[in-house]
Amino acid sequence: MKLKKHWWAILYSLLLSAFTVYIALDTFVIATVYQAVEEAPSTDSVTESATSVIGSGKITNANAYCDENISITLTEYSANDTAIYVADITLSSAKYLQTAFAHSAYGRNVTEKTSEIAARVGAILAINGDYYGSQESGYVIRNGVLYRETAASGREDLVIYADGSFGIVSEEEISARELLESGAVQVLSFGPALLIDGVAAVTDGEEVGKAKASNPRTAIGILSPLHYVFVVSDGRTEESAGLSLLELAAFLQELGVQTAYNLDGGGSTTMYFNGEVVNNPTTNGKKIQERSVSDIVYIGY
Repeated sequence: MKLKKHWWAILYSLLLSAFTVYIALDTFVIATVYQAVEEAPSTDSVTESATSVIGSGKITNANAYCDENISITLTEYSANDTAIYVADITLSSAKYLQTAFAHSAYGRNVTEKTSEIAARVGAILAINGDYYGSQESGYVIRNGVLYRETAASGREDLVIYADGSFGIVSEEEISARELLESGAVQVLSFGPALLIDGVAAVTDGEEVGKAKASNPRTAIGILSPLHYVFVVSDGRTEESAGLSLLELAAFLQELGVQTAYNLDGGGSTTMYFNGEVVNNPTTNGKKIQERSVSDIVYIGY
């Protein structure tokens, strides 16, 4: 009888362990596609489309891109012992500010490198997004389509409207459907907001979850109508320490940014421009390589 009870205890422990492992894998590893998204055009078709729009006005080099609709200048700064890359962007229309999902699919743990997503959709410039796929809540509106409307407690979002203007909202105060009805085209749910009306919206010591004070960072900001910045900072290496949220906000403030928002950082932080990754993505500081992510924000046709 004692032996029988002993084996039942062992079997129960094994089943419990297997279930725990499955839950962990299902939450953090196993990719689940909820909805396929209309496949982005190939690079060739994007190039042909762009050429038909811009005619002979295209100018491209390692640090700049310019055509009749899109102007981008890339500048590298050094502040707080950190390398910071700033893409200054001016658009003729907000339609050139877009987002894209990994593998053209909305789902959980569906990931792809920022550079791979960017190349597939023909992006001129891209940064990693909010890594929505690692969360079960937080609004997801992309390119005018509502994918997730489950609110996250205490979460503030960046809303990009059809006219290209930015807004910061609390998910506890407005529904995703109300945002969509008000003209939201993109809603990014990570945060926090860094600047609102040119004033710092974060405090000294404020952080994302349990992240370190100095990190690789990704941010997006607006200076004036259709004038934006994409910003990434390297970190966790001897060459580049990384920034706190307040340091990032102060840097953006010096650039004249009015509204700025913090996106997923750390090992996800990546900027892609003119076919190349321009920063040094790293998770642990020991190896420079991109982390696969759920989504990107990009400039392109």
